[in-house]
Amino acid sequence: MPENRWPDAEHALSYLSIADAIPHRTEGEATLLEVLPERCDRVLDLGTGDGRLTAIMRSARPGVRVVAVDFSPAMLDAFRTRFDEVPAGEVDLVAHDLDRPLPAAVVDAGPYDAVVSSFAIHHLTHERKAALCTEVLGVLAPGGVFANLEHVESATPKLHADFQDRLPLSDRADDPSNILAPVEDNLGWLRQAGFVDVDCLWKWREMALLVGSAP
Repeated sequence: MPENRWPDAEHALSYLSIADAIPHRTEGEATLLEVLPERCDRVLDLGTGDGRLTAIMRSARPGVRVVAVDFSPAMLDAFRTRFDEVPAGEVDLVAHDLDRPLPAAVVDAGPYDAVVSSFAIHHLTHERKAALCTEVLGVLAPGGVFANLEHVESATPKLHADFQDRLPLSDRADDPSNILAPVEDNLGWLRQAGFVDVDCLWKWREMALLVGSAP
């Protein structure tokens, strides 16, 4: 079982220090915004981290209400700092480990017009990824969208090394928390859960936007 280092403050803060410099990340985020439903009043952000994606959505869709989920103490603190002056009900934070089923606080706040995630779900086991897809479908409104900006597995070791070489990291070692899967496996879990119009709508090396809609 890979070591999950995200409860470690040093590991989480190290990631935050380079997050803005990840190449092409903003392209994936822009494409994610494009696939949000025209009417998008309530969104669930899984593995929100410091709230980067929540902030982007609130900027692009003023008035959207967000329920955000994370379990890293350092990330939770960073999120609270970012949204300290935002009234409750506009942005609500739920401390929860996605290794476990979505809690009642998240499920009962739905249904959601969209569920989003950014570079978080790849830390789960493959079995848990598949189960989470089913849970996400269950909290989406009809026609709602699941948009997962994800870290996926390269087709070859050389392509993986090329990707690592392009990241703003001093340490080129792989994150021991990563449990990567190819794009097609990720899309397969969405289809098996019952999503429709499943596709990879954007990709740069090991970064991909995986999307499916609720029937």
